[in-house]
Amino acid sequence: MSKIVPHLWYAREAEEAARFYASIFPDSRVDRVTGVANETPSGPPESVKVVEFTLFGQPFLAISAGPLDTFNHSISFVVNCDDQAEVDRYWDALIAGGGKAEQCGWLKDKFGLSWQIVPKALGKLMKDADRTKAARVGTAMLKMVKLDIKALEAAYEGKA
Repeated sequence: MSKIVPHLWYAREAEEAARFYASIFPDSRVDRVTGVANETPSGPPESVKVVEFTLFGQPFLAISAGPLDTFNHSISFVVNCDDQAEVDRYWDALIAGGGKAEQCGWLKDKFGLSWQIVPKALGKLMKDADRTKAARVGTAMLKMVKLDIKALEAAYEGKA
């Protein structure tokens, strides 16, 4: 088991969310769902579910234990994408069924969890030693919702 494992608290949907995420990403699966055998502040025996799942080989835990705090932007997951097709695929899958698009490659999925769907090219362009080119990329990115690699590259070249 990994030393550090992200843990997500859902009001009711931990298993549904884990299955949704595992259906999107390769090397992903729901490993185990366990009901808590005793009564807890969140409910009677077996009503609280602990879900162990894996995304891209990274272990996660989730719990369905009633409403506590909702997800917000202070925690998000970044998906680094090799090309536009991958950006489009993950964006479309995560936003499906009630997700919400946000600025700069961010979205909230139907469970309220924040994701950043980011082409690897963005980091390369933004780190360029030519800070004028990098600034043009940043300006273009700030105007986008889903990130567009060709538009970012055009901004980098001064063609946007």
